[in-house]
Amino acid sequence: MDMLKLAGAIVALIGSVFLLLGALGVLRMPDLYNRMQAGTKATTLGSLLTLTGMGLYHPAWLPQMIMLGLFVVVTNPLSSHALARAAHHSKVTMSDKTVDDALEKMNGTESDPQEKDSEEKEN
Repeated sequence: MDMLKLAGAIVALIGSVFLLLGALGVLRMPDLYNRMQAGTKATTLGSLLTLTGMGLYHPAWLPQMIMLGLFVVVTNPLSSHALARAAHHSKVTMSDKTVDDALEKMNGTESDPQEKDSEEKEN
């Protein structure tokens, strides 16, 4: 086995580990937003490493792997962003551990903390 094939196999294996960690992040995170972040970041890196490994293992495939990698780099963050915005707009609840909602602050729709406390006491 030549060095290029060995390097390709190792890079693809590392990419597979990142994909596995992304799947674990989706299972372990407390709410939709954290799951989406863990899944998107890990799968983007894992996909890029796996595609790079395949391109190194089969050098004739490298141009196609580069094109697929560019597609992943553009579409993964965009689709994740769109889904997170749609979930936020639909009022999907955040985890109790969430400290800050920057999108709510940016839109100016943040409610007064005292109002939240009085609403919780009523319920």
